[in-house]
Amino acid sequence: QVQLVESGGGLVQAGDSLRLSCAGSGRTFSSYAMAWFRQAPGKEREFVAAIRWSGLNTYYADSVKGRFTISGDNTKNSGWLQMDSLRPEDTAVYYCAATHSFRYPWTPSLVNDYDYWGQGTQVTVSS
Repeated sequence: QVQLVESGGGLVQAGDSLRLSCAGSGRTFSSYAMAWFRQAPGKEREFVAAIRWSGLNTYYADSVKGRFTISGDNTKNSGWLQMDSLRPEDTAVYYCAATHSFRYPWTPSLVNDYDYWGQGTQVTVSS
């Protein structure tokens, strides 16, 4: 059974930084890509960033481009999201997601293109 576990969320002030971590486990777990999504109260889950392990290509939502950085180590089934210059509108539950070992076609921002999800970690940014 594959599990994704996020950590690193918390309460910070506007302008601060946080680093989220995602650890994947499972006897035969390997993925094609990993991503971060977030969901604020009353809103739909939205794409934040993704990384495709082959070539380490990265993708970002416009709202976080230049402020957030996704990285990871596929050999360790681990991913990170460095969040700088945080804003109150970044407040949400952040979810880690991963695909099966192969996924084609794959659209980084599509919720349905991910097969595994973590339980989420709360990020709250105060003004």
